[in-house]
Amino acid sequence: MRIVELILDEDQEIGIEAISVVENPAIEEDFIALKSQEFKLAEVDKEKRILMGALLIPNKPIYRRNGEDEYYIYFSKDTVLKASQMYLMQGKQNNSTLEHQYEINGLSLVESWIVEDKVHDKSVKYGMDLPLGTWVGSVKVNNDKIWNEFVKTGKVKGFSIEGYFADKIERPKETIKDDLAKIEEEEAEYLLSQVTAILKNEDIELESYSDYPSGVKNNAKRGLELNEKVDNKCATQVGKVRAQQLAQGKPISKETIKRMFSYLSRAEEYYDEGDSKACGTISYLLWGGKAGLRWAGSKLKELEK
Repeated sequence: MRIVELILDEDQEIGIEAISVVENPAIEEDFIALKSQEFKLAEVDKEKRILMGALLIPNKPIYRRNGEDEYYIYFSKDTVLKASQMYLMQGKQNNSTLEHQYEINGLSLVESWIVEDKVHDKSVKYGMDLPLGTWVGSVKVNNDKIWNEFVKTGKVKGFSIEGYFADKIERPKETIKDDLAKIEEEEAEYLLSQVTAILKNEDIELESYSDYPSGVKNNAKRGLELNEKVDNKCATQVGKVRAQQLAQGKPISKETIKRMFSYLSRAEEYYDEGDSKACGTISYLLWGGKAGLRWAGSKLKELEK
């Protein structure tokens, strides 16, 4: 599946036009409604109606579908920073919509920043764990209808930006490398959570799917062999462990299948069958290769049914 980087058009520099409050944010991060006791000003005695949340997250694949054409889009850290600055420089902080359909008044971006510290950033205080480079904002809601009928009732759950961007033809290889490594880091966190749950005697989802075809196993074996020839310089330890699991036909969980599908979908463009020394090729094989992508996609559809 294609991955398309969206960038600001250097000629027009239109960028983001408005912030929309929506039920299903494209960036998949819910906002937080701050109560008066959590965001106090002098002599405050009532709700201040402030929403805080991620406006744009860098290097986060966002699924899109145009007819039968399915693909992912993403924004680099530089684009996120530039877009956040342009939005304020062009005085658009009062531009708001509901579900990207209706223009609404009474919503204003009153605070805006880029996450630069995972420990001390203000968003951490409110329970958000956002990647470095994320654009975060606080929006003041002075619209009674929006606050009472949509925010307080939970009909809207997050922010989504709308604007004009250009497609970048090729995603930088260093960016995709970092992004794919991050997926394997997330996999490590998932494995750790499973071990922790077992130690706490908590119920966990049993890994019970091992019906992937021999092509998946063979690809994983080939990936391990090729990686050994280049001194195991490709993939993280988690990726190597996953390859061992697939090569041996061991069962994997639904969550792992999702991660497998996500990784292979995003890494496909860096797989070169003719270059057996490239890390893009080796890492792709370690996770099951094209056979793994086909099986994971089919399996997820089956499980959803």
